[in-house]
Amino acid sequence: MDLLSLRLGGFNLATLAVAVGAFHLARVAFSFLILLRNTYLRPATNLAKFGAGKGAWAVVTGASDGIGKEFALQLARAKFNVVILARTKSKLDTLAAEIKAAGGSEVVVHPFDFSATDQPTWSALAAVLAPLNVSVLINNVAVNHAFPTPFAEEDPALLDSIVTVNVGAQVRLTRMLLPGMVAARRGLVINVGSIAGLVPSAYLAAYSGAKAFLRTWSRSLAEEVAPKGVRVQHVNTHFVATAMSKLRKATWLAPTPKAYVRSVIASAGANADGTPYPSHAIITWVLNTFVPEGAAIAKSRDMHLDIRRRALRKMAREAKRE
Repeated sequence: MDLLSLRLGGFNLATLAVAVGAFHLARVAFSFLILLRNTYLRPATNLAKFGAGKGAWAVVTGASDGIGKEFALQLARAKFNVVILARTKSKLDTLAAEIKAAGGSEVVVHPFDFSATDQPTWSALAAVLAPLNVSVLINNVAVNHAFPTPFAEEDPALLDSIVTVNVGAQVRLTRMLLPGMVAARRGLVINVGSIAGLVPSAYLAAYSGAKAFLRTWSRSLAEEVAPKGVRVQHVNTHFVATAMSKLRKATWLAPTPKAYVRSVIASAGANADGTPYPSHAIITWVLNTFVPEGAAIAKSRDMHLDIRRRALRKMAREAKRE
């Protein structure tokens, strides 16, 4: 008997295959339309619902450079008062002067090392923040590997720092500020994630694992506090032209911090797990829709091995010149 002539509930196998294929294509097409809508057509968030222009404060971590600095500048421009946190006071003072020169927003500078775990350091920060009506928290601070390194060869102190800053400090600061947001029934927490949290990344194992935690924790927390008027949003970040990424020139795939932050703020609170920058959103959609996870992991591994080889060759050349 011809296999294609078999009847299954009135459908032959060829008809069933066509139906399944059409359903799959329809799902892909629908998900692409959602991508286009979320990326290009969704109206920008009205930040007034989070207190913009009403005396509310935004706390920005890792604010001395790159993405964090841009968050502070753009939130101040949106009429939030800002608390800027980072280790280097001189950079924070320069940023504060820039914000004040633009006019309208108050600025609190508080040098802070997020690798600190002692209670007095955190109590001092709590004392600074307690009097303020904080309605926005940008968890941006992060520590990464100097370059891709096998986990078994990485400096234990750096591994501790990655976990402390990228996980422990995010949780601790959010726990400090979230009760006030819940009580006010108004708040926004944006956790700046990474593609390394979506695709397990060999040779960046600790950083990748910490960012995967951030994504899952954000989504879990969002479910808890959404009914209480607080939005928690994890933003999936690919490459951005910053000192941390070591990318000097912006491209379509690696935007400037200014362009990247603008896209995040425009979609603030829109969903619990988003990829607001257009090129990043398209790449994430392709990965989730067409690329098997194993293939993505292997590609990431090979890319990081290549980066490691080039970094080691550069170090060897510099050692010879000394």
